[in-house]
Amino acid sequence: MPTEEKPKTGKLNGRLWGARARDWSDLQEPMTRRVYDAVFQRIGVGAQTNYLDVGCGSGLAARLAADRGAKVSGVDAAENLLAIAQSRVPAGQFRVADLEELPFADKTFDVVTGFNSFQYAANPDASLAQAKRVAKSGGAVVIVTWGKPEGMQAATLMGALKALVPPPAPGTPGPFALSDEHALREFAAKAGLEPMEVVDVDSPFHYADLSTALRGLMSSGNAIRAAELSSDEAVRKAYTGSLEGFRQADGSYRIGATFRCLFTRA
Repeated sequence: MPTEEKPKTGKLNGRLWGARARDWSDLQEPMTRRVYDAVFQRIGVGAQTNYLDVGCGSGLAARLAADRGAKVSGVDAAENLLAIAQSRVPAGQFRVADLEELPFADKTFDVVTGFNSFQYAANPDASLAQAKRVAKSGGAVVIVTWGKPEGMQAATLMGALKALVPPPAPGTPGPFALSDEHALREFAAKAGLEPMEVVDVDSPFHYADLSTALRGLMSSGNAIRAAELSSDEAVRKAYTGSLEGFRQADGSYRIGATFRCLFTRA
């Protein structure tokens, strides 16, 4: 199927990921703050940076970039998440958009990031090509995805819902579709980007108690979809069983998670 004819998934993803936007922003999104900080530190986001976050969610990365002085923009499919992002960064420019059709002019941004977003697009190649299009020549495009699943505790937890959803169609992008470094570099090069360094960042999930863990995990679009196909109780039960192995002596839960960051030049 030609690139321009492939379906977009913004409407569906917007509904799923926006369903429990406040739980996502308060409990789950902060679990990846270490990744945002590491990326911004490495590329020197600051007062002279015109920054775009593709798939910005509820805007934590945007807030951190704004705190460094950057001029911030973001796109996402979920209006409820974008409303939170706008409240976090009142001066920011946030828009509902498909990743495959960014509503910005060519060569606008110094830095474009996609934190765990490109591999979930209906057409990942088209979405990354759009990121390159809106980046200035020589600007930075950072692709962030899950690290290698082997040995990662979070990968085990992510399998908790498999029994509740039908198997994905052949060719459907999965959470670890870009985790292999060779595949990640090829993905960037295909879009005309110059792959630079790959950096892995540990950003473990930590929850104070079981109730908090369940609220955070059940706020994801994947969990919402599983609940629609089964029930909230089935999702809660599946996560409760998977979390048991990560319970700490004080009743909190800690799950190791690693994210892979590819820094590229447009």
